[in-house]
Amino acid sequence: MTRTLVLISAVLVASSGGALAADVAAGEQSFKKCLVCHSIGADAKNKVGPAQNGLDGRKAGTVEGFNYSEANKNSGITWNEQTFKQYIKAPQAMIPGTKMTFAGVTDPQEADNLWAYLKQFDRSGHVK
Repeated sequence: MTRTLVLISAVLVASSGGALAADVAAGEQSFKKCLVCHSIGADAKNKVGPAQNGLDGRKAGTVEGFNYSEANKNSGITWNEQTFKQYIKAPQAMIPGTKMTFAGVTDPQEADNLWAYLKQFDRSGHVK
C-alpha cells in the first residue's frame, strides 16, 4: 500500500511538472493579441509599441526609433523573466505613465508561455 502511494505521488509530481513547463508554441499564440501594437522577428518594426526583439536583458525605453514615455525611459527596468511577468500582469501599475494601455496577462501559465516565446529572439530577430 505504501509503495503504491509513493508511486502514485511520483507520477503526479512528474505529470504536474510537465503541465507547468513553458510552452513556446502557446506563447506564440498568446503573442497574437500583442501584434496590434508590437512585432517580433527578423522583419520586426516599431508600431504603436516597440519591436520586441532582444527583450531579455534589454533596458526599458531603449529600442531605437521608438518614442517612449518618460515614465518608461526613466523606469530603470532591465527586462528579464521576473520583470516581464510583473509588468505584463498590469503595465500601468508597474510603470505609471507608460503609454501601454494593455489590460494585462494575469494567468501565470500564459505569462510563462509568452516569456518563453519572446526570450528566444535575439536583437536581430533571429531565434537564438
